[in-house]
Amino acid sequence: MLLKEEAREIVEFGEEEVTRAIMEAALADWHGIAEADVVIAGAGPSGLMAAYYTARAGLKTVVFEKKLSFGGGIGGGGMLFHKAAVEAPAHEILSDIGCRLDEVRPGLYVVDTAEMIAKLSSAAIDAGAKVILGVSIVDLIYREEPPRVEGAVLQWSAVGLSGLHVDPMGIRCKALVDCTGHDAEVLALAASRLPGLNLKLRGYGPMWAYEGEKAVVEHTGRICPGLYAAGMAVATLYGLPRMGPIFGGMLLSGKKVAEVIVEDLGAAPRPGP
Repeated sequence: MLLKEEAREIVEFGEEEVTRAIMEAALADWHGIAEADVVIAGAGPSGLMAAYYTARAGLKTVVFEKKLSFGGGIGGGGMLFHKAAVEAPAHEILSDIGCRLDEVRPGLYVVDTAEMIAKLSSAAIDAGAKVILGVSIVDLIYREEPPRVEGAVLQWSAVGLSGLHVDPMGIRCKALVDCTGHDAEVLALAASRLPGLNLKLRGYGPMWAYEGEKAVVEHTGRICPGLYAAGMAVATLYGLPRMGPIFGGMLLSGKKVAEVIVEDLGAAPRPGP
C-alpha cells in the first residue's frame, strides 16, 4: 500500500484511446511480420529455444502459439508436480539464461517449471523474437515442383474453436519450424498438402527417456526446403520414444534447428551461450 505522500493520481484517459493504442501497436507488429525470416509454430521449450537462437543471429523471428500461454508441456511438470528434469549438457542453456538448477546426481538436474517457462520466454523475447499468442497455423504456403514451403496460413485459435467460417491470412517466411509437440500439426499439414514429400507421421513410441532424448536431437533438422522440425514433432514424425518430464532434448533440439536454419539462410550467429 502506498504511503499517502507517495500516492499519485491515475492519469486520465478515454476508452477510445486505449482501443486506438492497442490497435495501432498491434497492426504495426503484424505489418512487420507479414514477411519474416523464421516462423515457429509453438511456444514450448523447443520453439522458444529455436526463437532465441535465430533471433540472436539477427533473423526476423516470430513464434505463433495457438494457446494463450507459453511453455508447452513444461507447465505440467511430471504428473502436475511443479518440477521438471533436464540433463547435461542442456542444463548449461538454462543456467546461462538465469534458471536455478538443483543437481540430483552428476549430470541430472531439476528445475522449477514456472521459472523455466518465464526464463525461456524472456530470453527469446529479449533476443528479438516476437511471440504472438492465440494464433494457429492452419495451412501452408507451398510450391510442389520442387516441394518447398514458403509461408504459413494463419487463423485466430478462437475462430477455430467457434466453428465459424472466417478466411485466414498468410505470411511469407524463409523457414517454417514445427515445434507443436506430440501432434506435429505443421508436419501433418505438409504430409496431406505436399504428396511429393512422401511424408508419413509414424507417431511417437513408448517411453524410453534416455534414448528418446538422444534420438530427437539427432533427427532434428530440415524436412524440405523451407520446412523444419524440432522437439516432440520430430519424435512423432520418426516414431521415436517419448521422454516424459525431462526437457534437455527439447532444448538441444531447438538449438540445433536454429543452427541449421542460420546456416541455410546464411546468417551470422552472435557469440553467446
